[in-house]
Amino acid sequence: MQKIYLLFFCFALMLCTTPLVAQQIDEEYNKKIKEYTTDPRFLPASVLDLPDDPNVPSPRKHFGKIIGAPGEMHRTAEIYAYYEVLAKASPFIKVETLGVSEEGRDIKLVIIGNAESMNRIDHYKQQLNRLSDPRKISPAEADQIIADSKPIFYLNGGLHSTEMGSPEMLMELAYRLATSQHEDIKNIRDNVVVLINPASEPDGRDKQVDWYHRYTKQRKEYDDGFPRGTPYWGKYVFHDNNRDGLQVSQALSKAIFKMYYEWHPTVMLDLHESVPLLYISTGTGPYNDHMDPIAIGEWQIMANHDITTLAAQGLPGTFTWAFFDGWWPGYAMWVANNHNSIGRFYETFGNAGANTYLRDLSNQKYAGDPATSREWYRPAPPTQEVYWSSRNNTNYMQAGVLASLTYTADNKKLLLRNFYQKGVNNITKGKEDTPKVFVIPKKQRDPAMAAYLVNQLRVQGIEVHKVTSGEKTGDYVILLDQPYSNLAVTLLTKQDYPKEAKFPPYDDIAWTLGLVYGVEVKSEDVINYNTSDMQLLNADVKYIGEVNGSGSSYVLRYTAQNTVLPAMYWVKTQNKKAKIAVLDEQQIIGNDTLRAGSVIFKDITKAQADQIGSQFGLDLQVASPGGKQHEVSLPRVAIYHSWFSTQDEGWSRYTFEQRGIPYTSIDKDDLKAGDLKKKFDVILVPRMRGQASDFIHGIDAKWGPMPFTKTAEFPSHGFPDATNDMTGGPGLDGMNELQKFVDNGGVLVTLDNSTRMAAETGIARELEPYNAAGLFHPGSVVRVKARKTNSPLLYGYPETFHVFRGNGPLYQVDKHNRDMMVLQYGTKPLKDEVPYTGPIMGMPDRQVEKEKKDDKKEPPYVLSGMVRNEQTIIGHGGIFNVPQGAGRVIAFTFDPLHRYLNHHDAPLVWNILINWNHLGN
Repeated sequence: MQKIYLLFFCFALMLCTTPLVAQQIDEEYNKKIKEYTTDPRFLPASVLDLPDDPNVPSPRKHFGKIIGAPGEMHRTAEIYAYYEVLAKASPFIKVETLGVSEEGRDIKLVIIGNAESMNRIDHYKQQLNRLSDPRKISPAEADQIIADSKPIFYLNGGLHSTEMGSPEMLMELAYRLATSQHEDIKNIRDNVVVLINPASEPDGRDKQVDWYHRYTKQRKEYDDGFPRGTPYWGKYVFHDNNRDGLQVSQALSKAIFKMYYEWHPTVMLDLHESVPLLYISTGTGPYNDHMDPIAIGEWQIMANHDITTLAAQGLPGTFTWAFFDGWWPGYAMWVANNHNSIGRFYETFGNAGANTYLRDLSNQKYAGDPATSREWYRPAPPTQEVYWSSRNNTNYMQAGVLASLTYTADNKKLLLRNFYQKGVNNITKGKEDTPKVFVIPKKQRDPAMAAYLVNQLRVQGIEVHKVTSGEKTGDYVILLDQPYSNLAVTLLTKQDYPKEAKFPPYDDIAWTLGLVYGVEVKSEDVINYNTSDMQLLNADVKYIGEVNGSGSSYVLRYTAQNTVLPAMYWVKTQNKKAKIAVLDEQQIIGNDTLRAGSVIFKDITKAQADQIGSQFGLDLQVASPGGKQHEVSLPRVAIYHSWFSTQDEGWSRYTFEQRGIPYTSIDKDDLKAGDLKKKFDVILVPRMRGQASDFIHGIDAKWGPMPFTKTAEFPSHGFPDATNDMTGGPGLDGMNELQKFVDNGGVLVTLDNSTRMAAETGIARELEPYNAAGLFHPGSVVRVKARKTNSPLLYGYPETFHVFRGNGPLYQVDKHNRDMMVLQYGTKPLKDEVPYTGPIMGMPDRQVEKEKKDDKKEPPYVLSGMVRNEQTIIGHGGIFNVPQGAGRVIAFTFDPLHRYLNHHDAPLVWNILINWNHLGN
């Protein structure tokens, strides 16, 4: 025991006395930093003088080169291995696993603090957990907790895979924080617990590093037109991995949320690279309506501190304010802002690799100002051209992070107090303001989706009660006297984005969950429930459908429930003799009215009916209705992807897989191979960016051949799809084969911008582009109206309902083809469809009708969000059903499969698959 005590005493003495002896600086590292920095003005003093620790290897000693060296980029296995080396060599670092990606790569968390922090790490986690819920502690206890707490600062690296610098920089930063005895670094290490997620999208990181070594490392110019990045990042999601904060559907989002609830970090900083030379987030506004003013103030003061600190070191090109708005709450780091912490991000200037390039900034503007202009928010602008290196990027990013860490260390009590106070403000607001409660009634159009909404609220940390007794049994209740009441209001009320906003929004501007999920949610100013009748949920809920009666034929009242199509596929796999039919006209059975679209499951067992109820949350009734109906023949579905725009195709694949709908992924080579109708009944083309020429020709063939295949040298490539050449597109031959597919009876479904693929290539020649002058339609929830109420495409929906629509092209058809327009925007007809009531020359006896005054107020077009010049879209087509040969094109001018978020709209696609061979106009 004495030996152990003596060893500990010696170790502690060494830590205390180390500052008394000048620490050895790695002069070779310094030399290389200066060599790889292209201009002395790009070199802040705070990133120099990295220690030469005798026990802990620096990146130079471990890798043989410094961070930011030309041509050097590391895969996740190399990065994680270095952190493990640091953790073995230093008592100030620990490495944990947060989660596992879709492709099986670890998502790591690195923890850094002084010896006292590391020994009491569970204590500090628990302290912030206690502060997160002011209902459970008194103000006096809060004071005690704050006095014995440290802020936790989370750094997120590598979220966007082409932004390659942060996973590199963070390794150097970790080494500095663990080894440096500089008083500024000791101040951080002693007063802040630092968390690092080295590569939050590890699948994309490895694909992009392989891409760099395979293709772009040899490129001499940045803007030569060659694709800078891999076609895929994650298995499903590309750039939208930073738009998954509401859905929390991807492994990286789940890992970040898990980290948040375990650690409650005071500050979260996401490291991005798209803007010269360093943007520090505050946003131009308008800010989200339900952000606490304290949080907005924290954004400003921390950004100004960072700007000032970097200005003091002479760095040009740092700025704030003029990028991003601050409205959408679904970014990754908004898990912090939504839960009373501080969520921020940087944008440095990356080169999508480790090459040094001459970059032209002359065409870059932010908030209307050139990136090179001197403004109040950018006191020292860069020159029009900069010679930019990976090391420059590392310098700016690390200097900014060190400034933020220093502010956090110096203001730890203030930041912790603000964290607590924001929770208090939420609770007070929930008690004193209105609404005071949200109610999700038991009776719903799609009860399974209502349960999903409840579970999603719980994912966001929002408390939900279930009414377990009394006349309102089965209702779900969200009381707003809770720490995250602002978030509940944000998610469950409509968004009113100001039409007069000076700058365009950075992303979607509406997300009202009740609307986009198709769930009725009531906001109430008075709590009409007894607390004794309610129970706080501590686990996810699931709706179990009611199955009434016993027999072999069961009817489902169809209201566009999301799980009906998956249930059909399940039944067919379980019972080869089962048949499924859809009613094509309304029927009355006893006291029950079955609308067209209702589903009949025939020749199934009672056990299978019960399984449909329990697994898919569907209500069934024993019945054998007759009347007009058609048998369901489930289609063979293909989902098409290009090699230049895979993001929305990935969301579609994810949605199909989550729902249990089988599909085959196809690309340009499959189109060119032909015989499509022999293999598929329906081909879905999810939203893609680009013009019709991009759909035809794809990536410019001059760059080919460009394989995306798994090899020993590039093992991450070839997934989720592979090709020997990404360039060239389907070409005219492939488009001709797609035309044959439709002519031979296939159904081609195009979503949003991908409707160009059909309309502007002649496959659906009746569709003509329509220019809605002045229309500005950022992602909002808007009203639509069925023009063909009896169309199977709209089964389960009422005559007027809503969809989510963003900016995208519109199409029109000649008046004599208007029967192809199944769904329109708004409720008013087009001007040329308004009946003429005036006199007609040559018909003198015609009675001229007096114009009738209609006092009925037209329902609003926008339900949540904002649209400018909406009158230009009212009456125009949302869905077209265009017959072509023996088949047809179903063309959407919105995306019903948007980011796994607008679940209310998805059954518009499921209706196509259920009724694919029964869609005649």
